[in-house]
Amino acid sequence: MAIPSKKFDLNVVREQFSGLRGRHPGLWPAVPRAALLGAIFVGLLAVTYALYWQGLFEELEAGQVKEVQLKDQFREKMKLAVNLEALRQQKVQVTQYVSALEKQLPSKAEMDALLSDINQAGVGRGLQFELFKPGQVIVRDYYAELPISIRLSGRYHDLAAFTSDISNLSRIVTLNNLSIVAPDRTPAQVQSQAGGPGTLVLEAIAKTYRYLDPEEVAAQRREAAALKAKKGGAQ
Repeated sequence: MAIPSKKFDLNVVREQFSGLRGRHPGLWPAVPRAALLGAIFVGLLAVTYALYWQGLFEELEAGQVKEVQLKDQFREKMKLAVNLEALRQQKVQVTQYVSALEKQLPSKAEMDALLSDINQAGVGRGLQFELFKPGQVIVRDYYAELPISIRLSGRYHDLAAFTSDISNLSRIVTLNNLSIVAPDRTPAQVQSQAGGPGTLVLEAIAKTYRYLDPEEVAAQRREAAALKAKKGGAQ
């Protein structure tokens, strides 16, 4: 005997939703009751998400971002930890290098001796100074710069030896805007061979450097603070 198959009848469902007004939900047919329970369940889920789960999801997302950041920081710190000994050695080397450079910068009291060394470097090579004029001291953040206009005459090889002697001084001295030209001589000087044959003139700006004394550094910082305060007040 064949069992008759049950077919979905839309009309039957419609009939179950008709005449529900005024009736207690407990007395509704099965399909309307199921639809009502489903709507209540979905509503509860929506309210729970809005009031509770949404904050948890946001915290979870923020925690995941923070986790990625912490992992990156951990990897960077691990690299530093692995190379810590090498970094310490590099720090020692840099400190020694800076200390050696500082020793090449004279103090304020040693500047006169350095100027004398520059002059002696030229005189010792038989050169004749026509100009040796220290300029205005230029104060930087942690050091001061003293430009010196020099002009001296002599033979080419002696001038070259002079520049080499300057570079070999124990203190830092640089030659800037250097030029070597043949001197302009009057006919009388040419006739008398004044200055000798092959004489050249070297002109340059010799710059020497010295580190600032603690008092000068403190004064620099006070001036910078005062200037910053003045700009802040003007704004």
